[in-house]
Amino acid sequence: MDNSNSASYHAGVAKGQAQEKGNQLIDKASNAAQSAKESVQDAGQQVQAKAQGAVDAVKDAVNSNK
Repeated sequence: MDNSNSASYHAGVAKGQAQEKGNQLIDKASNAAQSAKESVQDAGQQVQAKAQGAVDAVKDAVNSNK
């Protein structure tokens, strides 16, 4: 392999490695986004449940005063 072919080969290897590293970073970012989405959904469900509990408590209090 002459110097030109060797340089092209090494450039191709470097390009492939860079693409793979980029794909890994994209996967990590996607996983982090999915995890954040799930955390926000869980928090929203907890808030909703607490709000429903407060509504029920108010209804019970109003009904007990009748």
